[in-house]
Amino acid sequence: MKEFRELVYEDLIKNICNPGELKFETTDELKPYIGVIGEERAKKALEFGMKINMKGYNLYIAGPSGTGKTTYAKTYISQIASKKDAPCDWCYVYNFENKECPQAISFKTGEGRIFKKDIEEFIEDLMSEIKKAFGEEEYQNQKNRVLCKHDGKKDKLMEEITRRAKEMGFAVKTSNSGIYFMPLLEGQVINEEQYEELTQEKKDEITGNSQIIQKEAVELTRKIKALDKESRSNLEKLDYEIGLFAVGHHIIDMKEKYKEHDKVIKFLENLKEDILENIQELVDEEDEVQDGNVQQVPWQPKKREAILAKYKVNLFIDNTKTKGAPVILDFNPTYNKLIGQVEYNNEFGNLTTDFTKIKSGLLQQANGGYLILQASDILKNSYSWEALKRVLKTKEITIESLRDQFATVAVSTIKPEAIPVDLKVILIGDNYLYHMLFDNDDDFSKLFKIKVDFDTEIEKSHKNIMEMARFIKGFCEREKIVSFDKYAVARVIEYSSRLIEHQNKMSTRFDEIAQILSEASVWAGFDESNLIKDEHVKKAIFEKEQRSNLYEEKLDRMIEEEMLMIDTKGKKVGQINGLAVLDTGDYTFGKPTRITVTTYMGKAGVINIEKEADMSGKIHNKGVQVLIGYLGQKFAQDIPLALSCRISFEQNYSGIDGDSASSTELYAIFSSLSETPIKQNIAVTGSINQWGEIQPIGGVTHKVEGFYKLCKQRGLTGDQGVIIPNQNIKDLVLKEEVIQAIKEKKFHIYPVKNVDEGIEILTGLSAGKKNEKGRYQKDSIYGKVVEKLKKFDNNVSK
Repeated sequence: MKEFRELVYEDLIKNICNPGELKFETTDELKPYIGVIGEERAKKALEFGMKINMKGYNLYIAGPSGTGKTTYAKTYISQIASKKDAPCDWCYVYNFENKECPQAISFKTGEGRIFKKDIEEFIEDLMSEIKKAFGEEEYQNQKNRVLCKHDGKKDKLMEEITRRAKEMGFAVKTSNSGIYFMPLLEGQVINEEQYEELTQEKKDEITGNSQIIQKEAVELTRKIKALDKESRSNLEKLDYEIGLFAVGHHIIDMKEKYKEHDKVIKFLENLKEDILENIQELVDEEDEVQDGNVQQVPWQPKKREAILAKYKVNLFIDNTKTKGAPVILDFNPTYNKLIGQVEYNNEFGNLTTDFTKIKSGLLQQANGGYLILQASDILKNSYSWEALKRVLKTKEITIESLRDQFATVAVSTIKPEAIPVDLKVILIGDNYLYHMLFDNDDDFSKLFKIKVDFDTEIEKSHKNIMEMARFIKGFCEREKIVSFDKYAVARVIEYSSRLIEHQNKMSTRFDEIAQILSEASVWAGFDESNLIKDEHVKKAIFEKEQRSNLYEEKLDRMIEEEMLMIDTKGKKVGQINGLAVLDTGDYTFGKPTRITVTTYMGKAGVINIEKEADMSGKIHNKGVQVLIGYLGQKFAQDIPLALSCRISFEQNYSGIDGDSASSTELYAIFSSLSETPIKQNIAVTGSINQWGEIQPIGGVTHKVEGFYKLCKQRGLTGDQGVIIPNQNIKDLVLKEEVIQAIKEKKFHIYPVKNVDEGIEILTGLSAGKKNEKGRYQKDSIYGKVVEKLKKFDNNVSK
């Protein structure tokens, strides 16, 4: 009987991490590894992107979840940021020229807090100085002189009008509403009855004199108003001079301190003028006295309070304690949290605000540094995404409240001055989001020009193995758990290889590796061990699988109870065991499945029953079409394929996809056409091309273990095994018991390169080769297939 190549024990262990080659006994001897293991491409791209300080050179870090890209990015960027200067501070102050547009002023790092304190102390000292200046006796004397002078002139005018009125027969009466003239008779004011008793001549005289004196009273009133105005002006001038004396030297000191800062100088000048304009209101200790006929609007502050509120400083960004450039990582970048916001007070249903209620967002806080965001987080909020792009395009941050756009009640709003922005944004996400944005958002490629691509795997080199060991060391220190011995480390290395199913590579899904490290430490604790050993890691892996493999166990039970029909003994025509992989999210396992084929005379060709039932995916459909192409080129050069063939995945009720069963289906077709039985103790996986070459597939480790598990349940006979593509040998990272079974010849793995090798293993017959006449041997598989096809053709032709 022809010998077929099969894998031996040495093939499966030659790339296993050997604890004897690890140059340490426990991870205590190692230094913790800081950074990301391998990923040279990603490191190079990240380093390049961080060095470019040009518009649009923001970064998108792509890669699957759990590869450590966020942690590495934050650590690496923080190292770069620590070598840079801290950015400037920002303050918002009242805009005396346009109160609705608060003014932004930048300061060197730490000087914003000093400026705020200087202004607070300036106002506090000034109020004390003003109170003192206006309370001094000299001020009162000067004020009294102005008032006395005014009163003296006013009294002279009143004396003149009183004399003139008396000459004309009138008495004078003054009130708040004006000057009144009352007629006199014999030196006494007459009443209405007495007036009516007067002669008409006397009445006419009184009327004439009244008109004359009224005209003189109008002129008098004008002169008195002019005197009042002059008096107020003199008092205001006096107050201005006293206030200027009190304010002047304080302002001079402040201007001298901030002489290099033009915006501050302008603010101080406007502040001084506003103080002097409102000096009398500021002098009053009591709240503003309201006119008895005017009601105070409830939500408006007292006038003195409103004036003093203008002199506050909103320390918007304070980098006093910031060391280096800021690095901010956030997972919930809502619009207001990202762009900043203006807060409001709700007073009797009316929303009011001022410049002191302007609050910074992530963009302002990261200004001068780096902002790290998850792409999926910011894309959940379209307003946030559009705002971020706008900032990166315009290079300035403008706080625009969504509340103002959608408010249903009266809103008193402000529009803070925009702040220039200089920061680098780092988005972190998967490749799907990257390509979606690249294809559908025109701005994305212009704003995020650097892609940092993290892989899911790294080479299983000695360097990377040692770095993984140092990663374990660092994990132990961070989590404060006991150390791993070298045998446990080797087991973790193999687990990482199993995660990606490759003997020569290791997984970078560090979150899954970290989970095993944590759980191994728990099992070591149960054993009261001062080291985490190989058996603790094995236990952690086993228990993790046990928590997630309920569905697999139910399927196993159904096979055991023959609810799912799978043969592992004997031979059958047109029936073969295929292998599928099922993924439940947190657990992946292999499952054998029965594939049957029927062939008969006709012209229907190969029919995929799964496709007819709408249970077949596009890739599986393609695999069937490739299979048909192979049959055509192989057997229909001289005669047509007068064939009807139906392929079915038995007891499949949930659909199927992938082309890994295409070789399996072909073997079953050969079996049916040649009427040659196939060994049921051998399962098959592998796709084919149109030339009959076997192509690699995915999930080979789980597929092999899935059939092994079934055979073990029914009893290993020594002749059971699996046919896999030759290219998948390096992808086998099998459990120890499977490797041991192969070592003991209780289970077999046959790697094949082409269809001929596979069909010979399954049937024990030669596949067949053409002789010099171009014909296959009659007792070969292909010879029998050709004879059947000729028979079908002859019958169909009749």
